[in-house]
Amino acid sequence: MWESSHYEVLKAQTLCSQKNRLKLSKTFLQSFSLSESILSGFNMKTAILLLTVVLMAVLPECEMAKFGQLCSGNSSNRRRTGDNWGQGQYGASRTDHVHKGIDIVCNDGATVYAPFDVKLNGKVTVYTNPKKAAINDGINLSGEGLCFKLFYVKPDSYSGVVKKGQRIGTLLPMQSVYPGITSHVHVQMCDKSDPTKYF
Repeated sequence: MWESSHYEVLKAQTLCSQKNRLKLSKTFLQSFSLSESILSGFNMKTAILLLTVVLMAVLPECEMAKFGQLCSGNSSNRRRTGDNWGQGQYGASRTDHVHKGIDIVCNDGATVYAPFDVKLNGKVTVYTNPKKAAINDGINLSGEGLCFKLFYVKPDSYSGVVKKGQRIGTLLPMQSVYPGITSHVHVQMCDKSDPTKYF
């Protein structure tokens, strides 16, 4: 029984993702071949909930999705630090607001990739100022249990599904609007929380 249990924990660690937790719970119940007598007094939903609590303790590092490469030429998702236009980290000061995302370095015209399997959920309008029309595009996405937006990207499509590492679109010409800026993809969570932990 111990060898079987240990094997299942190791197997579960390879499936680390929040969206797989319920599936993992069911897999554990099935793999342990728990009899009805052991589960007497518990319905299946309660048993899965109890096992999920155990999994939360055993697999604490499996919680968080991690972004894969976002932009060609930046395999490590290097972040924009500082330039004449400001800082790229979450919470950085702006003239009239606080930066609600993080900026991942990306050259104008570079290919933008899906960081994991994503669903494309429509267009993002970044600005109302017509002087910034050249970079006023982006996309709403969801995947790995996350909802997020990519700014300054011209997507190939605003709907559908894109697999990890496949092309989403291209970075728009940031230098034409912000000369001298470190061109970048702006990543912002739908709830405007800090995305840094996913990188």
